[in-house]
Amino acid sequence: MYSMTGYGKGEFRKDGLELVVEIKTVNNRFLDIIPKYPRSFISFDDLIRKTVQSKLNRGRVELFISVVDSRDKNFDLQVDYALASAYVNTAKQLSKKFKGVKNDFTVTQLIRVPELVKTSFAEVDVSELKDVLVDTLNSALDNLNSMRLVEGEKLKQDLLAMVSNIEQIVSEIKLIAPQVAKDHQDKMLERIKELLGEAEIDEARILQETAIFADKSNIDEEIERLTSHISQFRSICEDEGAGRKLDFLIQEFNRESNTICSKANNIKVTDCGLKLKCEIEKIREQVQNIE
Repeated sequence: MYSMTGYGKGEFRKDGLELVVEIKTVNNRFLDIIPKYPRSFISFDDLIRKTVQSKLNRGRVELFISVVDSRDKNFDLQVDYALASAYVNTAKQLSKKFKGVKNDFTVTQLIRVPELVKTSFAEVDVSELKDVLVDTLNSALDNLNSMRLVEGEKLKQDLLAMVSNIEQIVSEIKLIAPQVAKDHQDKMLERIKELLGEAEIDEARILQETAIFADKSNIDEEIERLTSHISQFRSICEDEGAGRKLDFLIQEFNRESNTICSKANNIKVTDCGLKLKCEIEKIREQVQNIE
């Protein structure tokens, strides 16, 4: 079982080339990849996404790639000679215009003119970084998954403890349920006696009303389904990609608990039903963190 929250980092450093990949993941219903990388890596976008998809199923993935290339490069200085001529001629004209003003315009000063000399160098052929990028990205993903697995195991233990609490509550409801109809019958007889006094009571009608109530308030099916859900929950927890399955299953838990609270006209069952819903909500919140 993997948590959807984690952080992983991969690094490559050799011969003046440094490539760093950092990945941060948080909860999300689907896999949402948000890559941030140098413009020169645009051609690798599909490769990056497919590599991430091969190791992650769900979550919001923030991916940061940085590269520093300190290797020797071939620099080329490009001079705008037309601009240089314009500056030189202007200096000569100023010198002629204003007698006595010395023309001390030098080459060093000329070079400092903005936009006169431009520097360029051969750009890195990013295709040669493809294998390095994939290896570094996989390293970051493996480190991320190691962290997510540790966190996932902690979540798993918490979930199993919570589902054990649910199992205990269901057992309490199972013990109380058979008594619900009998308690209702006793209360109904008590109220009738208070109203009728010593008058004769129609036992057949009492039994009929009790049977109708027992049928309406019967929660045996809900208890049986909850018991089955508990078994399924524990089984699913052993799967790696358990998140979606548990998310669906917990909806079924909630549905059964709502039915129990609405059908069982008994304060003890209602109290257990509310405790059941509380535990289910705790599990639902935690399940959102599982891949």
